Order: sequence, then structure tokens, then C-alpha cells
Amino acid sequence: MTTPILLAVDQGTTSSRAVLFDDAGRILSSHSVAFKQHYPQPGWVEHEPEDILRSVTEAIQTAVSLVDNAAANIVAMGITNQRETTLVWEKATGRCVCPAIVWQCRRTASYVEKIEKDGMSETIREKTGLIPDAYFSATKLKYILDTLGLHERAENGELCFGTVDSFLCWHLCENHPHVTDESNASRTMLYNIHLHKWDNELLEYFGIPEKMLPRVVSSAEAVGMLSPMIIGKPIPMCSLAGDQHAALFGQACFDEGMVKNTYGTGCFMLMNTGSECVQSKKKLISTVAWRLSGKTTYAIEGSVFVAGAAIQWLRDEMGLISSAQESEALASSVKDTGGVYCVPSFTGLGAPYWDMYSRGTIIGITRGTGRAHIVRAVLESIAYQSQDLLNAIIEGSGVTPKNMRVDGGASANGFLMQFQADISGIPIVRPQTIETTALGAALFAGYAIGLYPTVDDIRKYVRRDSEFTPKMSEDERSARLRKWHDAVQRSMDWAK
Repeated sequence: MTTPILLAVDQGTTSSRAVLFDDAGRILSSHSVAFKQHYPQPGWVEHEPEDILRSVTEAIQTAVSLVDNAAANIVAMGITNQRETTLVWEKATGRCVCPAIVWQCRRTASYVEKIEKDGMSETIREKTGLIPDAYFSATKLKYILDTLGLHERAENGELCFGTVDSFLCWHLCENHPHVTDESNASRTMLYNIHLHKWDNELLEYFGIPEKMLPRVVSSAEAVGMLSPMIIGKPIPMCSLAGDQHAALFGQACFDEGMVKNTYGTGCFMLMNTGSECVQSKKKLISTVAWRLSGKTTYAIEGSVFVAGAAIQWLRDEMGLISSAQESEALASSVKDTGGVYCVPSFTGLGAPYWDMYSRGTIIGITRGTGRAHIVRAVLESIAYQSQDLLNAIIEGSGVTPKNMRVDGGASANGFLMQFQADISGIPIVRPQTIETTALGAALFAGYAIGLYPTVDDIRKYVRRDSEFTPKMSEDERSARLRKWHDAVQRSMDWAK
């Protein structure tokens, strides 16, 4: 007998990765392809759609080539994706009308201000679970239609809108299915997460015709077949899920009150709230975690816009490190930051502040401040921002988690994980497979084809690697957090 293989595509903000898993959730091969980020103006972030497609195709082909006879044994595939990033393409040609507007992009901040002036903020929050922000897709889509004068073409059914999952499915699958799953739909600011459908009132307010929107499907459902041109045979496309939702699933956070934090380009913390859509009072968002077999699981979420991206900034723009791995040793080479705090709000602050106009700040510099102090301050800032999310989730849900499960590239940094445990006061649990976003997509696909009859059958495939326990005193933790919050306040409203 041959082992069934699951193919997962993790399309992220700075790279696309393809991972092959066996049916026990073990990685057989993995390949990542980076692509260029574009910053045409301060606060703007774009991707070339062709770069996304090229990188995904190359990642799939290389990952498959690394395993003997892999193509013949792949039974299903899934896509997990950077969310909110907005693409519009022509239905007749597949050609995008403009670059992809990335989730980090702040160009539509004025649209969000108008939402507030129009008195629509609470309506949007009640229907979608989201706090109006340039982060989400609706204002990006409206901007494209307004700026390029495309409303008539959209009304005529000539254009398709999609987040990255939808874009990839349309372009990579036979017969161009135009679909998205409920986790991605819930990030658009156009989807009613209680009624499980596109919301007519919101579509009318934003001037967006429903005919350009994708059909909403389950997170684990066969939606098409990968074109045989990619790896030589068609593969069932059996799952779509936003990256953070896939990571929650890949961490086996199936019970209410379980929390995971993904350390990627940004940090994204989600708590499973079960079948209840919890409306947090602490400026968190409510979201669909996933929809399986007709049942929706909800989560509350907090987002940090810049986490791993700050480490990239240290390497690429500042030249303070030569690799992300170097940051751990350099941060550990000094006993503390020497009083330096960094707030890496390069594109504004997410939860719980939601300040579109905050900008990056380094404060507390003295003549004795060196390279290691700055690097350590940047790493600590990732943990501080994550702790702000955790506090908000605890206050909003009334539940204190027993531990926090972590994943994503920066979770491999032992210094950062220990500092996270110290500043959060709870154990931090890292799995053997930190590629839990891709693992979640694979497990969704396996569930869709009956490889795993129930979600409980999946738990045994999520294996623990390390646990970091708190060592910092409560007095020191409180003092550090006070200084951090002082630094955050000084960064706010800078660009307004």
C-alpha cells in the first residue's frame, strides 16, 4: 500500500510555500518561493498578481519533485492564504486590472473615516464582527472600482473580486471556479457572519455588485481540480481557509477557550469561541474560524500588523543583522535593551489600538545604545504586542487560557518564545511542526475526503515540541509593560 499524500499551499505575504504531508501530518517535503513587495507610496503595499501565481506554481512543482512518485499519491490539496489582500480580474481573460492591494496597505484610511462619519461603524461591526479599518477588503475593493472607473464593468458582470484563495482557485483549477470559503469571506467587511451570506445593505453602501463576488463554500469541500498542467495530473482542490484559521485548526484548537498565536509577517492571535459569536468589548474582532459539515465555529482575534516584518526590516533596510537567525544570538548577547523600546507600527497599529496613523518609534536611546540593544528591543516588541492581544482576549472573553500555542517562522526563535512566556505569565507551547498553517490546510483537505472522519481523529497528529515557562517576576513584568504602553502612546497619531 502507498501512503496517501496531502498537498498544502500556504500563500503568504512575502512568499508562497508548498508542503507535502503524509496522512499522519508529517512533512515529506517543503519548498518556498519569495516574491517582491512593492511600496509605491508611504503606507501603500502591493503585490504583482503574476508574482503570486508564479511563486505558487513553482513552489508546488518543486515540492512535488522532491518526493519520489509524489504526484501519483496525492489524494487532495488545500490552499491557505494571506487574508484581506484584494484582487480584481477580468472574467473573460483572467487578467488583473491592477496590482493586488495587500492587507497591510493603508491607502483607504480616508474611506474608513467616512464610514465613521456616515454612522455605519456599528452596523458593520454587528453584521461582520469586524472593526472598520483599511485592513479589510471592502474599502480596498471600493477604491479599485472608484479609482479605475470600473463600476459599470462590475455591474455588467465582467469583473471578479477575490481574496488570494479565490484568485488562486480561479487561475489554477480547471473550469475557473469562482469560490471562497467562509473564513476568508468573513474578512471582507461585506459578509454577514450570522446569516452566512453576502450582506445586501453593506454591498449597497460600498457600491459593490454581488455578481462580482465569489460563491462561499465550506472550509473543507471539493471545489475543483488542479489543472494537470501544474504537476501532470489533476488533483482535487478540497480546502480553502484563511491562514490564521488554518493555523488554529492545525494547532488542534478545537475546544472553546484554546488560543494560538502565529508569528509571521504580523502576529495573529485567535481564541476558539465555539458555536457562539462572541462580540468583544476590547476592540478585538469576531470572525468565522471555519465552517465544516454545515456547522460554523467562531473565534475572536487580535492582529499585530508588524512582527516578523520588523525582523526583516532589521536585516533588509537597517543592515543590523545578516539573517533572521542571527537576531536570537545578538539579542541574547546583552542582558536587556538598556531601556530602549521599539514600537514597529510601520503601517499603523492593529488590536487593541486600531490606530491607522501610528508610525514606528524607537525610544530610550542613549550614547551607550548598541546594535544588540536595538535588535533585542525589536524582538521584545513582538512579544509586547502579542501580550496586548492576549490581555484583550482574556478581558473580552472572560477566559484565561492554560497556555498559548505558537507557530510561524519567528516561533523558532527561542529568545522570543521565552520572553513571550515571561511577559505573558503563561506557558508557551511550540509544536514539532511550526508550519501549522500549511498543516491546517492539509488537515482540512483530508477531512473533506474522509481521511479523518472527525476532528477528534486529528488531535493525535499535532505533536508538542517545546514548552517555555515564565521566569520573570510579576513586579518586573508590570514595570516593563508600563514602559511599553508609554512608548506606544508616543507613537500614536503621528501620521495624522
